[in-house]
Amino acid sequence: QVQLVESGGGLVQAGGSLRLSCAASGSIFSINAMGWYRQAPGKQRELVATITTGDSTNYADSVKGRFTISMDNAKNTVYLQMNSLKAEDTAVYYCNLRGKVRIGYAVDYWGKGTLVTVSS
Repeated sequence: QVQLVESGGGLVQAGGSLRLSCAASGSIFSINAMGWYRQAPGKQRELVATITTGDSTNYADSVKGRFTISMDNAKNTVYLQMNSLKAEDTAVYYCNLRGKVRIGYAVDYWGKGTLVTVSS
């Protein structure tokens, strides 16, 4: 019903920047929020940043001041601008959408992930 496609991952040196994008498509009735999560090798998946359609944002403490999440409501696309990247930011980054495909309760949808590798 809903498809999420991430892009923008890659290899970057420590201190550099990357911009991730996630475009949602399909039978979307409404979107409550979109966000980014990441999973590093050997670690649990963790929240990076989320944003509601009302532009309320929240960030993991580890990325505050370095990452910025934004959403283009008209395009159903969420972005993650990552600056001052550190080696510990290396992970697979997953896009998340919480919304509805019809009137009813909201559910979560996930992208397949995009790999970000930060070299030190």
